Amino acid sequence: MNRVQKARLFTIFRYAMLFIWSVIVAFPIFWIVSTSFKPDWEWHAWPPVYWSQEASWANYRAVWGRTQSPRATSGEKVATETARYESHSANKPWQALWNSLYIAITATALSVAFGAILAYGVSRYRILSEIRMFQLLVLRMIPPIVVAAPLTLYYSAIHLMDTALGLIIVYFITTLPYSVWMTKSFVDEVPVEIEQAAEILGATKWQAIREVIFPLIRSGIVATFLFILILTWSEYLLSLMLSKVDVVTLPVQLAKYEGSDEGRVYGHQAALAVGITLPLMIIGIFIRKHLVRGFTFGMVKR
Repeated sequence: MNRVQKARLFTIFRYAMLFIWSVIVAFPIFWIVSTSFKPDWEWHAWPPVYWSQEASWANYRAVWGRTQSPRATSGEKVATETARYESHSANKPWQALWNSLYIAITATALSVAFGAILAYGVSRYRILSEIRMFQLLVLRMIPPIVVAAPLTLYYSAIHLMDTALGLIIVYFITTLPYSVWMTKSFVDEVPVEIEQAAEILGATKWQAIREVIFPLIRSGIVATFLFILILTWSEYLLSLMLSKVDVVTLPVQLAKYEGSDEGRVYGHQAALAVGITLPLMIIGIFIRKHLVRGFTFGMVKR
């Protein structure tokens, strides 16, 4: 086997592995979308129904339309014990959506803003040593379950339980290490001489940062923002422990469609899961160019 044949064989093998991996990654997404259109009798069917012949928007109407669970129509079976599909706690998806949007976007914006300022100080003035930076990242490695119980007691004492402010503070603190580490790598790639040239031309230090540095690392900031947004948007444990009734996020709301009263309502869970994932996909599509630059720019070393 000559070199050309080896290279061709390796290319075939590489694309085959990529195809297999793509199928593995895409199948859960397909299954969620498929289940969201299935009637109730196909949720537990065996052999499994990959795509329903009686697909409908009933699950979406039941979850997002605040209507009752799907009842019988022409060509559909009668849904037995319809009431078990709905629980009083699982009927607030729009409120949960608003809570998630408000909390995730606010906490992410604060984390990225403060992280960018700290990252600039670390990169240019070494306000934190490498050891301190590593210790800062280690704080993020602590399992959430370790701090959940103490936070619950502390929040109860200062009346931050079941409040949006309480979750914003927690998400801000827990994601700040990622913001600092990610943004620092982008600031490091901007030569100091560019700032010095701006200052020679009469710009103040803040003007040089605002009009020179931040525009150059814009793609990195966008990538950091989306990464932190995904973390806060999908966080479950802390939100479950620190919220009760008034402030419920979408991941907690998703878990409420599975319980002893209403059973496992897979179709409704899938319809809500699609709603949880869709905003992130839309954001990613609109800023995909920034993401490509952002996730590669910081990897280039001077």
